Amino acid sequence: MLDQELVQATLDVALSTGGEFAEVFVEDRGSMAAVLDDGRIEELTSSRDRGAGIRVIVGDTTGFAHTADLSAAGLRAAASAAAVTARSGGSTTATALSPSSPNESGAVILHDTISKSEKVALLRSADSAARSVGNAISQVTARYSEGRRRILVANSDGLWADDDQIRTLFSVNAVATGDTGMQTGRETVGYTIGYELFDDYDIEKMARSAGNRALTKLRARPAPSGEHPVVIKRGGGGVLFHEACGHGLEADLVRKGASVFKDRVGEKVASKGVTLIDDGTMPKEWGNIAIDDEGHAAQRNVLIEDGILTDYMWDHLRSRDEGRAPSGNGRRQSYQHLPMVRMTNTFVTNGDQNPEDIIADTANGVYVAQLGGGQVNTATGDFVFGMTEAYLIENGEITEPLREGNLIGNGPQVLLEIDALGNDFDMGSPGMCGKDGQGVPVGDGQPTLRVERLTIGGTAA
Repeated sequence: MLDQELVQATLDVALSTGGEFAEVFVEDRGSMAAVLDDGRIEELTSSRDRGAGIRVIVGDTTGFAHTADLSAAGLRAAASAAAVTARSGGSTTATALSPSSPNESGAVILHDTISKSEKVALLRSADSAARSVGNAISQVTARYSEGRRRILVANSDGLWADDDQIRTLFSVNAVATGDTGMQTGRETVGYTIGYELFDDYDIEKMARSAGNRALTKLRARPAPSGEHPVVIKRGGGGVLFHEACGHGLEADLVRKGASVFKDRVGEKVASKGVTLIDDGTMPKEWGNIAIDDEGHAAQRNVLIEDGILTDYMWDHLRSRDEGRAPSGNGRRQSYQHLPMVRMTNTFVTNGDQNPEDIIADTANGVYVAQLGGGQVNTATGDFVFGMTEAYLIENGEITEPLREGNLIGNGPQVLLEIDALGNDFDMGSPGMCGKDGQGVPVGDGQPTLRVERLTIGGTAA
């Protein structure tokens, strides 16, 4: 993406006033999105952004500047600005760069080989399929998006690494209108692959599923209130562990004292059998990366093993201070942002129970098929999540659908109260994780599991 000599010269400028460490992050990003709403194309956009962010570190001080000008003069100006911010006096020499073999995206069909009209046809096909399930379907919104992100990371330690990340996403949201008002059903699929996504997934089937979900919820009854056993369907509750537990295991929040897991490595923090992993190497998953945004190889990081907290997630700054290797979790939204500790694909691993037996062993409770957005306090672990699809469990069977309500609890307490773990692991829908104003693509998942008790914020008496 940039000439090696130009990058080396930029690093030298960045270190010229005494920086201890310098980094050049270059990004070339393109995207396209199309949205069909109520039978009309409401959005058809494309964008391209290219630039570099330069970071200089002196002690605990970080200087950062970014530029869209990738000429020698533009890079030199940004490097000088970052160096001034972190200035300490003197100078340091960067280690000679050692380019590595390029990382290929692995996409079989590149997006730009497919016409926009063909992509729009997918949206129209989804719209027709969703409406075909019943006259009560009053609105359908379908979205297609694609993105390609090429990055180069080089630093004064001699690192040179690059990555080519391609992602494709399709979602359908159906609205059904009836005596109980409006209810929604949603289906989403997204992977770090190219247009071949649509060779593997039937968009019309997905759209009908979204429509049928909305119709089913028309007969939903109010969700109960109070504490109940809660069974969470495989893949449907991974966001709970991402938000309520995962963020608390990010080393920057731990060091700030903003995590309930601070100073607890080696302690029991979950039920026996519960293992929580963050893994950026999972093929095709939404949070898959070859390298993080600091140039370190993605890894499989075991955070909790058999109920015991084993490690946190680390970026360059935090791992440097602790004298340990980074874990491949330094991520940033774009070249205009500093990296921070972020998750990739975070999930609870399989147990050994059949999911049917878990439900049959639950006399009365709530079955959550899909969680929505929520709020979490990482310092305490307290959370509130919306239940976008849930059902009653009565006498060991899933019965009536429930209107949307809230799931209320505490992340660390949930880990300790998981009393059944299925053998049917699955990843959930692709997501964007927000932290300190930055968003990055992430994945999450889990097998079917049961939490002994959780508070349901419903409206039933």
